[in-house]
This record gives sequence, structure tokens and C-alpha cells, in this order.
Amino acid sequence: MKGRQTKAAIVDAALGLASQIGLEGLSIGALAEVTGMSKSGVFAHFGSREELQISVIREYHDRFESEVFYPALSCPRGMPRLQSLFDNWMQRTSTEIDSGCIYISGAVEFDDRPGSVRDALASSVNTWQNALQRAVAQAQQENHLNAKADPLQVAFEIHGLILALHYEARFLRNPGAADRARLGFTAIVSRNQP
Repeated sequence: MKGRQTKAAIVDAALGLASQIGLEGLSIGALAEVTGMSKSGVFAHFGSREELQISVIREYHDRFESEVFYPALSCPRGMPRLQSLFDNWMQRTSTEIDSGCIYISGAVEFDDRPGSVRDALASSVNTWQNALQRAVAQAQQENHLNAKADPLQVAFEIHGLILALHYEARFLRNPGAADRARLGFTAIVSRNQP
């Protein structure tokens, strides 16, 4: 039990660190310094830097699901659920403007580097993309969106809004980015009305 608590505390610290410096900057030594543990103590919980990075990705994904996906499941299928997914995602994004998004920074760091870290990142993002596509398809089934709309395309456009929000708000420090993302979502939905 104590070992699991210690590992959870290390992963929490690692997630905070990776949000600031990226997954690639994460090291056993830096994490030992932040947690006040020895390098061997941190290493004993993970066995490798790669396993540490993958643990951080898993923790990030779990938190993402608990803040964005699971609350939306309490909404009725169709547009209420899709709207909730988007609103929750926007809220999560707003809190990440200062710290950064592991999915986005990880994609930049590992896009051309095959291996288990990239695979873990891609799997997490694909899981989320599939959930978003399912929400779009459910909105079509409920006749809230046009049945001829391509769920993959609609999900792609919604995802694009979030990426643009990160770029505009985090990199360019544009204060109107969140409002434009919300307008973009409204436009996507309006364009795909039945």
C-alpha cells in the first residue's frame, strides 16, 4: 500500500514536471530532485525512464477522462452529450494554458520517434478521438446532426478547434481565442444540422 502511494505521488510530481518541460525533459534525476527522493528510489518504482513517461501518459489520460469524458456521460445522448464533451474539453484546455497539454507536447516530441512512449500517446489520443466520433454518431442517431455528415470529419474539426485554442492562447497569448473556439463549435454544429 505504501509503495503504491509513493508511486502515485511520484507520478503526480512527474505529471506536473512533464506539463512544464515535456515528456522528453522528464528524467529520473529531475524527478528525484523534485520529490526529494533518491534516484534509486524513483528508479525502483519504474525501472526505466520510458516506463516513467508511459506512467505519466496513463495518469494524464485518466485525469482527462475523469474531467472531460465521464461527466459528459451523465448528459442525454446526442447534442447534449457532444456539447458537454466540448464544454468540458474547453474547461480542461483553459486550465492547461499556463501548464501545457501532454497530448500536444508529446505529439510534437514523439511524432517521428517510434517506440512504446509514442505508442502510449497515440493510443490515448485515439481512445479520445474514438469517443468523440461516437458522440457525433450518437447525435446523428438522435437526429440532432445530419445523418450524411461524416463523424470522423466533424470530430476532426472539433479537435482542430482545441488545437487552435492551445496555439492562440498559449503561444500567441490571444485573449479572444476561447470565444472563437466556441463560435467555431457552434458553426460546425449549425453546418451539420439535419
